[in-house]
Amino acid sequence: PADPPSPQEHGLDFQRLLDASAYKEMFRQDMIRWGEEKRHTDPGFFCRAAVEGALQPVWVVSDTRRLSDVEWFRDVYGDVVQTVRVVATEETRKRRNWVFVTGVDDAESECGLDQGVAFDWVITNDGDKVALGEQLEMLLQSLHRSL
Repeated sequence: PADPPSPQEHGLDFQRLLDASAYKEMFRQDMIRWGEEKRHTDPGFFCRAAVEGALQPVWVVSDTRRLSDVEWFRDVYGDVVQTVRVVATEETRKRRNWVFVTGVDDAESECGLDQGVAFDWVITNDGDKVALGEQLEMLLQSLHRSL
């Protein structure tokens, strides 16, 4: 397409773009391309959109994808930024119906934070609810102490 789709600019069904449906996959590469163009022009574009109007003492920005995103938050908010990486084994991801797609899953949008970031927290989510709960409780306790 001449104009890569963005939900707001192209009338796409935002809720359907959030799930793992074929609808999302039809537009995924075009959305990635559109996002790359926005970031190339203005590296803070999506970061500023994420924090616009946020007034809470603690908030979570989920799904950052690139080192430039992490750097933006650290530059703007300094030491109060806590980075969290959630990991799962490839086996677990496949059980959750993930299938590697060349050109998508090896693009910066999917693996841009695999190197170059020293995460403050690494949470393992391989299906053990007790272990996941314990890890999240430690993170929450740390956040409460920093308030």
